[in-house]
Amino acid sequence: MTNQYQTTQLRELDALHHLHPFTDHSSLRAGGARVIVRGDGPYIWDSDGKRVLDGMSGLWTANVGYGRKELAEVAYAQMLELPFYNTFFHTTHPPVVKLSRKLAELAPDNLNQVFYGSSGSEANDTAIRLIRHYWVLKGEPKRRVIISRKSAYHGSTIAAGSMGGMAHVHAHSSLVYEGFRHIIDPYW
Repeated sequence: MTNQYQTTQLRELDALHHLHPFTDHSSLRAGGARVIVRGDGPYIWDSDGKRVLDGMSGLWTANVGYGRKELAEVAYAQMLELPFYNTFFHTTHPPVVKLSRKLAELAPDNLNQVFYGSSGSEANDTAIRLIRHYWVLKGEPKRRVIISRKSAYHGSTIAAGSMGGMAHVHAHSSLVYEGFRHIIDPYW
């Protein structure tokens, strides 16, 4: 993509068409976004050629590093066969069955089922829903309060953001989902 567009053009198009998460867009547009153009191992490079150690792993999604040819090859083969299919409505597919089994083998004995999500926010929303459903099944539907710490980050959806105790996240939306209590952080 950088061959097709110059950094300036990419920044202009980004400002016109992309809403960044947790961002003051007026300051972003004034300075322009940093354009990341490639990654290799634990490093990323921006469009100015600056190499940076990606300590956040692409926001916790590239934990095994960038440029892993063996991962690209198996992803390519799977994309040709079946790039995605949901597991709603009593369906499954071989990759999800095999991965679920492998994860169950690696987990402690009492953890033998896997629920997949697209993000940490989605995983936390699912955990909230499962916890509350558990208490409904136990005949105690009023047990709905979840305790979290102030300054904790659990995601950016309404439920996960509400569970987190970050006041600036709550300020982004007028509605904070009910049923969360925030206690003070530990002080060493």
